[in-house]
Amino acid sequence: MDRAVDAANLGVSAAGDLSVWALFMNASLVVKLVMLGLLLCSIMVWAIIIDKFVTIRRINRAASGFEDRFWSGGSLDDLYESDGAKPVSPMAAVFGAAMGEWRRSARIPGVDLVRGGVKERVDRAIAITITREMDRLRRWVIFLATVGPVAPFVGLFGTVWGIMHSFSSIAAEHNTNLSVVAPGISEALFATAIGLLTAIPAYVAYNVISNSLDLFEDRLDGFGTEFAAILSRQSEERV
Repeated sequence: MDRAVDAANLGVSAAGDLSVWALFMNASLVVKLVMLGLLLCSIMVWAIIIDKFVTIRRINRAASGFEDRFWSGGSLDDLYESDGAKPVSPMAAVFGAAMGEWRRSARIPGVDLVRGGVKERVDRAIAITITREMDRLRRWVIFLATVGPVAPFVGLFGTVWGIMHSFSSIAAEHNTNLSVVAPGISEALFATAIGLLTAIPAYVAYNVISNSLDLFEDRLDGFGTEFAAILSRQSEERV
């Protein structure tokens, strides 16, 4: 009967120690630092995820609006003055860079727009602008790629340290009772859980965001190629 009562009391005590706050407060200093580091990384991961999803949605919507204006048949000079001179979206920046280079070349006295290297300069302006815009859009994405594979190992380090702490408690108290072993093991498993909760969203988001940005880069490349062809055709018509 006494053993049953003791077992019941031990179960209540162990259950009470399994709250998130208790697991954190009872953890050793090293495990606490691991948990705090993973928590900070998790906050940064979610901030990056939200920012990138909002940004990707915004730039695709802006690109669709710009393409509608571009293919509406209006004057390219008017479109340059309204959108290209001070671009607010990547596609408008590509258009502005190409159109600006073509206009500057066209103002050179006696320039041959067909054989004067204009096409090469326009293509170079488009490529540089696309690279610059994509570098800006991919900023902080590498953080997701780093946290994804690294966070579980950081949590595993907390796990190992927590188990070592448990064995130290057993050795110090010469007691293998569950009340002595459970806190350290619980801390260790909690650190692992935080590591996984940090890594999984980062890894999934990295793949989704990278794929979305690759598709958008292809969209910019396609637009740049089409626009360069239009400018080349207009150059030949001027000759």
